Amino acid sequence: MNTMTGLRLLPWSDQEGRPCYLTSDRDESPLNRRADQIEALQLSMGTELLGHARALLEDHKADARELRFLADRLCEALRDALRVAESRGRRLPVHNEDGDQDAPTGG
Repeated sequence: MNTMTGLRLLPWSDQEGRPCYLTSDRDESPLNRRADQIEALQLSMGTELLGHARALLEDHKADARELRFLADRLCEALRDALRVAESRGRRLPVHNEDGDQDAPTGG
């Protein structure tokens, strides 16, 4: 983990819906690898859902129940994608005005 705070936002929440974080100085720790796998799965599922959404929206026979279900799933996929983006963004190195690389901001 290369953040100043040493915290990685994980792609899941606790039972109360609060974000979970990992403290680790090893990018290749088992939990870091598992989080990477889950992030990849979440993004893949979001991509697949987007294809289904387009097809359902083009189907003029789709009813309100189907569209509501789709909207719920799209909200979940967007939440997951935003969490992945936030987590990965926190781990990006920050470049100063001289072009030198500083540690990531961590938040």
